[in-house]
Amino acid sequence: MPLRDIDDLEKLKKINAALVSRVERSMDQQGNAFSLFQTAISLENRVRNRTEELHATLRRLEQSNIDLSAAKESAELANLSKTRFLAAASHDVLQPLNAAHLSVSALAEVQASDEGRKLVRQVERSLETMEDLLRTLLDISKLDAGVVQPEIGDVSLEALFSSLRSDFLPGAEKKGLSLKFRPVNVAVRSDRTLLRRILQNILSNALRYTRSGGVLVGTRHRGDTIRIDVADTGCGIPEDQREAVFEEFHRGTSTLADAGLAGGLGLGLAIVRRMAAALGHPVTFSSKVGRGTIFHIDVPVGMAAAEPAMAAADMERPRGYGLFGTKVLLVENDADVLSAMTSLLERWQCLVRAATSTDDALDLLGDTAWVPDIIIADQHLDGGDLGTSTIAEVRDYLGRTVPALIVTADGSEPVAKAARAAGIELMRKPLKPAQLRALLAHLLA
Repeated sequence: MPLRDIDDLEKLKKINAALVSRVERSMDQQGNAFSLFQTAISLENRVRNRTEELHATLRRLEQSNIDLSAAKESAELANLSKTRFLAAASHDVLQPLNAAHLSVSALAEVQASDEGRKLVRQVERSLETMEDLLRTLLDISKLDAGVVQPEIGDVSLEALFSSLRSDFLPGAEKKGLSLKFRPVNVAVRSDRTLLRRILQNILSNALRYTRSGGVLVGTRHRGDTIRIDVADTGCGIPEDQREAVFEEFHRGTSTLADAGLAGGLGLGLAIVRRMAAALGHPVTFSSKVGRGTIFHIDVPVGMAAAEPAMAAADMERPRGYGLFGTKVLLVENDADVLSAMTSLLERWQCLVRAATSTDDALDLLGDTAWVPDIIIADQHLDGGDLGTSTIAEVRDYLGRTVPALIVTADGSEPVAKAARAAGIELMRKPLKPAQLRALLAHLLA
C-alpha cells in the first residue's frame, strides 16, 4: 500500500477514535443527566411530603394554640368574675358579721357570771379573727379587680400614728412588748386609707413574729421623700425567703408556727405589695435572722402643713358614756343588723326609733315631741335610698344639723367623700361596739 494511503488510513483511525470517544462522553453525560433528573424528582417528592407533613403539624399546633388561648381566656374571665363578685359583694358579706358583733356585745352586757363573760370573749375573738380574714380576702379581690382607685391627698403622719398606736398598743402590752412611735410633724402625699392598711399589716406582722423587745415606728426625711421605718426585734427573715414573704399564703418560720406565734393566712405582706404598687410607694426591708427586721416605705412629702395630732386617738378615747335617754333615729334595712343594733343601743339606755328607708324615717318624725339627738344610718337602704341622702332629708325636715353617723360595709372612697362633704361621721362594718359608744359620746358632748 502506498505510503500516502497508509497516512490517510491512520488519520481516519484517529478521527474515528475521537468521534467514538466524543460519543461515549456524550452518552455518559446523558446518563449522568438522567440520573440527576431522577434524583431531583425523588428529592422533590420527599420535599413535597415533608412540606405537607410540616403544614399538617403547623395546622395542629395552630389549633392547639387557639384551644389554649380560649381556655386561658375562659379561666381569666372566670377568675375576674369571681374577683369582681367578691369586690362587689363585700357589703353583703360583712353584714351578717356586723350583726353577730352587735349581738355578742349586747349579750356581754347581760352576763353576770365569769363563765358567761369568758365565753362571750371567746366568741368575740373568733369573730375578730373571721373579720380580719374576710377583710384581707376582700381587699385582695378589690385590688385584683382594679376597683381600688387611690385618692391622693395630704396625710398627717402624726394623726395616722396616733390612730395606729391606739389600735395596736393594747395587743402589744398583752404580749409584754413595747410599741413606740417617734413624734413627727409632717404630712405626706398618699391615700390615707391605703397607707394606713399598709402600716397596719406591717405592724401586725411585726408584733406577731416578735417574742421579746418590741416595735418602733419612725421616719427619716430624704429629699422630697419621707421614709417610714417599722423596726422590730423579732425572728428576722432568712435570705432564701426574702421574695417569698410577699407571696400569698406565705407564713412565718416553722419555729414560730410551732410556738403558736404565727397565725393568719399569710396574706398581710401580699396586700402590702399590692397596695404599695397602687400608690407608687416603694416598700423594701432589711433583716437579720434572730435580731429583727426593718420595713421601709418611701412616701412623697406633702404640700400642706401637718395637722395637729389630735383626731384619731382622742376620738377613740371615751369621754364618758353619758348615753342615758339619748334619742337615736336608726335607719337600717338588714333585719338582723337592725335588731342587734337596737338591742345594743337600748342596753346603753338609749331611746331608739328604727326605720328601713327615707320615707320610714320621715314618718317617724311626725311626732313633734320626739326629736332625735343623733342619727345612725346604713348607706345602702331599701328602695335604692342612700343613708347620706336620708340624713340630709331628716336634717332639712327638722331644720337643724342633727349629729349623724353613717355605718356601712361599703369601703369605697365616694361614700367617704359624700360623708365628709355633709359633715357626717363614718364607721365601717363590722362595728366594734366600744368604739361606737365612744364616738356617740363624743358627738353628743
